[in-house]
Amino acid sequence: MNPCMKCWCRAYQLAFRLAMPLLPYREPERLESVRDLPPLLERLGVGAVLLVTDRTLRETGATAPLEELLERSGVRCAVYDGTRANPTVQNVEEARERYLAENCRGLIAFGGGSSMDCAKAVGARIAYPGRSVNQMRGLLRVLRRLPPLIAIPTTAGTGSEVTVTAVITDSRQKHKYTMNNFTMIPRYAVLDPAVTRTLPPALTATTGMDALTHAVEAYIGRSTTRETRRLALQAVRLVFENIEAACQNGADLEARRNMLQAAHIAGIAFSKSYVGYVHGVAHSLGGQYNTPHGLANAVLLPVVLEAYGPCIHRKLRELGRSAGTAAETDSDAAAAAAFIAAVRDLNRRLGIPDRLPGIRREDIPVMAAHAAREANPLYPVPRLMSAAELEVFYDAISQ
Repeated sequence: MNPCMKCWCRAYQLAFRLAMPLLPYREPERLESVRDLPPLLERLGVGAVLLVTDRTLRETGATAPLEELLERSGVRCAVYDGTRANPTVQNVEEARERYLAENCRGLIAFGGGSSMDCAKAVGARIAYPGRSVNQMRGLLRVLRRLPPLIAIPTTAGTGSEVTVTAVITDSRQKHKYTMNNFTMIPRYAVLDPAVTRTLPPALTATTGMDALTHAVEAYIGRSTTRETRRLALQAVRLVFENIEAACQNGADLEARRNMLQAAHIAGIAFSKSYVGYVHGVAHSLGGQYNTPHGLANAVLLPVVLEAYGPCIHRKLRELGRSAGTAAETDSDAAAAAAFIAAVRDLNRRLGIPDRLPGIRREDIPVMAAHAAREANPLYPVPRLMSAAELEVFYDAISQ
């Protein structure tokens, strides 16, 4: 990256870091069980909601207890279950039409990050009926209050129930982009481990590694605070201690609860300290090939950490001590190498590959350009890289 661009990126990041304490970030009110929803909706005066979810969850009956609970409580529940793994502009528009047709007054997102991102974007379209989704991409384009939004994560990974971000795919352009607005933080988050119990081991693994990626990128960046560092360290410890148990036994509600907590606090950490090139590259893979976000993050994380080099060794040592992979006497370099090796080994034990099929060499320059535009100048990464430098990561994980 040329010196002028580096100066611009660091100046932009510094300005945003200085402004962060003045920005209206808030955490959602936490509920412990879906059974808490009827009295909440009664208090809000919401008699009709749109449940945004995906077809698999609906067909397997995962949403049935919630739908029945709302019906018994006199709350009319319309359902949109067309959300894709990487939600599209079309998904948002279809869900919005359903919301309006059913005269809904609130949104419930039930699922992983995709359902929550779709619901956030629907809320933005309700708040701004005259704007397209594409017109609201980027930073601080959605300032109006959204309809009441309740997030119920069924995966312990994205932390979307606490973030300012919605990630949407433009299918025509094969491009994935973010909408970042403080108004898009859900007002309520239901962290109920019971709804994560039937999540298959493979999805438990990749979404859990997504949470780990959030914590790590929030910690190694240049816009951390004492609070975000504390939360990131805690999240890393919780993931390393619980992810395998959660994968091996879906009925282990303690492990499931701890993974939900890890995802939640990692979400708070990266909402305030941001992510880095792992996410930029992963989003471009999702836009081009519909690669699941958690899978892309898991595969990319050790590769990108290694590429950053010595500038993050001290921070990786601290993460390693929290994860239990580094001893007090280890040097920064040795502890960093041990932490990266532990991430790779954890991926292997969870059945996550170290390479992804189907990446075409001719697509890489376009994807790298998308990743660079997303990350620079916003993400306060440890070491700045240009689009040409980011191309290396696609080659590194290609089969």
